[in-house]
Amino acid sequence: MSRRCHEVDYEIIGHSMQLVEVELDPNETVVAEAGAMNYLEQDISFEAKMGDGSEPESGFFGKLVGAGKRALTGESIFMTHFTNQGNQKRKVAFAAPYPGTILAIDLAEYGGELICQKDSFLAAALGTRVTMKFNRRLGTGFFGGEGFILQSLQGDGMTFIHAGGTLVKKELRGETLRVDTGCLVGFTPGIDYDIERAGSLKSMVFGGEGLFLATLKGHGTVWLQSLPFSRMADRIIAHAPSAGGSDRGEGSVLGGLGRMLDGR
Repeated sequence: MSRRCHEVDYEIIGHSMQLVEVELDPNETVVAEAGAMNYLEQDISFEAKMGDGSEPESGFFGKLVGAGKRALTGESIFMTHFTNQGNQKRKVAFAAPYPGTILAIDLAEYGGELICQKDSFLAAALGTRVTMKFNRRLGTGFFGGEGFILQSLQGDGMTFIHAGGTLVKKELRGETLRVDTGCLVGFTPGIDYDIERAGSLKSMVFGGEGLFLATLKGHGTVWLQSLPFSRMADRIIAHAPSAGGSDRGEGSVLGGLGRMLDGR
């Protein structure tokens, strides 16, 4: 059976702040989110295109519809296509803009599809279909936060997604797993995803764990992240002096006054 996606090789480099180096044979292409590229070798050309290139026969209107969905969710309407135009193997590397772990998945091993958070997709072999997936359930739509808008990655080749902090893999065999909506990275199609209220009213107001949790149940694989970017950003903003945060860790008893005297 012939593959729809280009068959790329790769190497994940680093530990806590990883990047993925993709090796392309002549005329092979990898598609990535805008701004994900770290470095590339000679003979590799890149071009921003509207769409992922998985359906070249879809025409301009089809590409425009897909781009519109991405624009509505805050994503760039363009994706960057990197192609090896030389006559020997060349490499291109991609990295996420914040610390974490890169997960390499062969979609052919998971039924040809992976559903993930919209910000976690990094890159994939040409032929992979990248589409927005809206959870139609009322509870999820109003309260899901990060979990409301998901991405569906479809194909039979390699795809690379990024998780903040440490990556955790869970296998569900009919069980139910409840997680913070921001901690979800991705899951296989056999998993049913919904949002539920986080315990009693007291727990919701004073527990500090958010008002709602994502529930995942069924048979399949779930990937979680220990440090969602939204959580890290909230902590940084809360302690930023320009936003009225504290000066903890700066070692000065003068705090803001000291910065004023310093000219900062």
